[in-house]
Amino acid sequence: MTIAETPHSKLVTSAARLRAAGRIVIKIGSALLVDPESGKLRRHWLEGVAADVAMARARGQDVIIVSSGAIALGCRHLNLPKGVLKLEEKQAAAAVGQIRLSHAWQEVLGAHGISTAQVLLTLDDTENRRRYLNGRSTMGTLLKLGAVPVINENDTVATSEIRYGDNDRLAARVAELASADCLVLLSDIDGLYTANPSTDPTARRLDTVTGITAQIEAMAGDPVSGVGSGGMRTKVAAARVALAAGCSMVIGSGHVERPISALEAGANCTWFLADRSPRQARKLWIGGSLGPKGRLIVDEGAAKALAKGKSLLPAGVRAVEGEFSRGDAVVVVGPDGKALGRGLIAYASEDARAIAGHKSGEIENILGYRGRDEMIHRDDLATDD
Repeated sequence: MTIAETPHSKLVTSAARLRAAGRIVIKIGSALLVDPESGKLRRHWLEGVAADVAMARARGQDVIIVSSGAIALGCRHLNLPKGVLKLEEKQAAAAVGQIRLSHAWQEVLGAHGISTAQVLLTLDDTENRRRYLNGRSTMGTLLKLGAVPVINENDTVATSEIRYGDNDRLAARVAELASADCLVLLSDIDGLYTANPSTDPTARRLDTVTGITAQIEAMAGDPVSGVGSGGMRTKVAAARVALAAGCSMVIGSGHVERPISALEAGANCTWFLADRSPRQARKLWIGGSLGPKGRLIVDEGAAKALAKGKSLLPAGVRAVEGEFSRGDAVVVVGPDGKALGRGLIAYASEDARAIAGHKSGEIENILGYRGRDEMIHRDDLATDD
């Protein structure tokens, strides 16, 4: 399903969409970061991206970077041959290249006074509920403290069974985890075409996609780069994940000095538009997709606070029923026995029982560690209307 736009409206809406996003994930492929012939980092190009990140940060936007390139950089320094590598060779290259990649990001963003944080993830980290919550909490804290997380797949330890295999889908999972409003995939092509433009002269680029249909999936082809592992097929798969999370996605060319600025100025691209916000998508997922493992009975004060969109604090919990782990879904029940909603619990059942009815400031003395102040954070709670 597509919507045609005039060039003028495309220029306006691209700029408006990017500037309106409170939180942006920018994914950068290996073919953009690393010269395929020399295997060297394209430092000048990286400095242009850093300037764009600084621009976004200056207007109050959170920015997360998903950066490929570690394996490609490591191959050069280990004198590994070009082409298909064994898993252990990729892991060795990643171990060497990741240091250089992280240092490069630290330098180019540091020139703008921006702190960076390295985050390495595997598929397990976004599929396992507990790790997912830990990653979400860490990401939120880093952004709150003003740092730019630079994320890559943890190729050094990941096995073939727990790898994403490409950073397009990793970027989409990161956007979901971080509740991002916009995912930018910088590529060696300027959008989604009806066919492969390098082989079909009649291929037409789509300005806007509003749903991932079988027709849209059929337009995706194979990778065209000798450095990266992704292609249009992985980008469409990423779009499916992003849209389900309420995150709009744009595919644009990275072969310009300031790629984000170029998109804002009206450069060719394809937008995949979400029909809901990240917050709405998350609430729907919690409310309808997860089977509850237990119940929390709350007092009248807590019930009123939840109705106003506030978090559930331990002090308002009267009783804890069932056995569950941190991150499981539980039903929240009012003093009259009526279900008020369901949410992702921040404590396992044993700890939840121990702190129920107590103030948040008492948690550390009771449990021996300082967990979250909330039993269920408002972002992890879907209340019944």
